[in-house]
Amino acid sequence: MKDKRKKDLRANEEKEFLLNPERLKTKKKKKRFKRLALCFGILLALILSAGVSILVVGAVGKSRLKQVSAEQPELASAVLAEAPAEEEEEIWEEGWVKYQGQIYAYNEDIMTFLFMGIDKQDGTVREVAEGTDGGQADALFLLVLNPHDSRASVIGINRNTMTEIDIYNGEGAYVNTVLAQIAVQHGFGNGVEKSCEYQKEAVSRLFYSLPIHGYAAVNMSAIPALNDLAGGVDVTVLEDMTSEAPAFVKGAEVHLEGEDALTYVRHRNMDEFGSADQRLARQKQYLTNFISAAKTAVGEDISMVVRLYQTAAPMMTTDITLDEAVYLASQALDYRLGAEDFHMLEGKTVMGEQFEEYYIDETALYELILKIFYEKV
Repeated sequence: MKDKRKKDLRANEEKEFLLNPERLKTKKKKKRFKRLALCFGILLALILSAGVSILVVGAVGKSRLKQVSAEQPELASAVLAEAPAEEEEEIWEEGWVKYQGQIYAYNEDIMTFLFMGIDKQDGTVREVAEGTDGGQADALFLLVLNPHDSRASVIGINRNTMTEIDIYNGEGAYVNTVLAQIAVQHGFGNGVEKSCEYQKEAVSRLFYSLPIHGYAAVNMSAIPALNDLAGGVDVTVLEDMTSEAPAFVKGAEVHLEGEDALTYVRHRNMDEFGSADQRLARQKQYLTNFISAAKTAVGEDISMVVRLYQTAAPMMTTDITLDEAVYLASQALDYRLGAEDFHMLEGKTVMGEQFEEYYIDETALYELILKIFYEKV
């Protein structure tokens, strides 16, 4: 029956073509146009639905981040803080800080995130028994987003920075607080959430109880995949590293891909004094250029945020959800981030009894916190 209808339809078309060939051509063109329009409409709907999904996810992330409750840093009680004058006491508000005659107020709209590079080559993050096997945080950076001027800042923290860290026993019970390298703190705990919370607390304490809105600890093994997903990263080699890769000649322009990216940010000559400082300089340079490459990739395709997040996920411990990451990335596209927005904690490296120790300049740290996290009243 169906075949008969097809034959009748074909016969009618042939008859119509003989009587009016132009009309049949027009009719077929209209059919093709309708089919193309339908396909285009479906494709457009899929694109729009994907875009809407990203927007919805971002909106949820924004809502969650805004719910984070945080206290102000404790700069007002620091030794460097000045007491307000009599006439200032009448208008003085809690949390204000006076330094070198200027009054400052904490920017409560600012958001701060801690990123940690953990010295582990595991392909997936694994929980470990309570103790000291959580892995050290060989890279520590604070990302600060200021919506008041749409400017981002990055603060690099030397892994050998001497500060107060908390000691825990094999059962996870607090023992005491000692002065040690800040990178050691992540080693305590279970290698995942507990270790991250301990490290977050140590960094916050170093910055006068600075509120930190989220963290992400990424195994170094994730670097090659993330690097390549962003299209690779260009660097000017800062020191001779030809022992690690022939192309790593000091001053050479290199496009980092795959394992070379990991080598560039991870390598450290343990026999050379100050090698942690040199590596931190390379990490700062690499991170600057990686952010630029990733920002370009995300600007071309917002769904790149999801792919970066999902690529890192097996090798990452974070309290930043995917919807929060999408929101932050969408906001960061409009933020300015130049070389002047990268800051390193000033200080001095000395040789301790066993390891290198980095002692920060407390005045420089205090002034940096005021500069980035506070606004003049």
